[in-house]
Amino acid sequence: MEARAQEPTWRNAPVPTFGPRDASLVIVGLAPGLRGANRTGRAFTGDWAGDLLYETLLKYNFAEGVYDERPDDGLTLRDCRIVNAVRCVPPQNKPTPAEITTCRPFLTAHLTLGQPRAIVALGRIAHESVLRALGARLAAHPFAHGAEHAPEGCAAILFDSYHCSRYNTNTGVLTTDMFERVFARVRDFLDN
Repeated sequence: MEARAQEPTWRNAPVPTFGPRDASLVIVGLAPGLRGANRTGRAFTGDWAGDLLYETLLKYNFAEGVYDERPDDGLTLRDCRIVNAVRCVPPQNKPTPAEITTCRPFLTAHLTLGQPRAIVALGRIAHESVLRALGARLAAHPFAHGAEHAPEGCAAILFDSYHCSRYNTNTGVLTTDMFERVFARVRDFLDN
């Protein structure tokens, strides 16, 4: 409500999934960014995380067109879909356990739609949300950047990456090279 009062022309509602329903790759982010997806209405659009994500997706042929930080830039995803663990901007940009749990049925639906072969979780919260949505045990699949998991009862492989946030890239937790290596591995997996 506060965001709607401050910026009434922004989306200020659940941000829809971006990409084809039958995609082989599903990317799971954390939540819409306050001044990014919440403003533009498209996942990872209009903020630093989107700059790195879409540049990488273009490089590894998961997207085509030009990313220009706005939803009408003509960018399309190829065999790739983006969904968030939390559908709306959380208060103070930090999702609560209750919000994550409330949004889990939506995530579950997107993880089972079209039977993806690969899932990339951007950050620990996305990783844990994916595992819970799939009914997999967290202890059996610990989060680690670059890790790959075969969750029980799931045909897809789960690939972990640190979130591509400005904080993670500015502090050196995640470099462009580290991020690209995850997507290079996913591309190789899907192509073979």
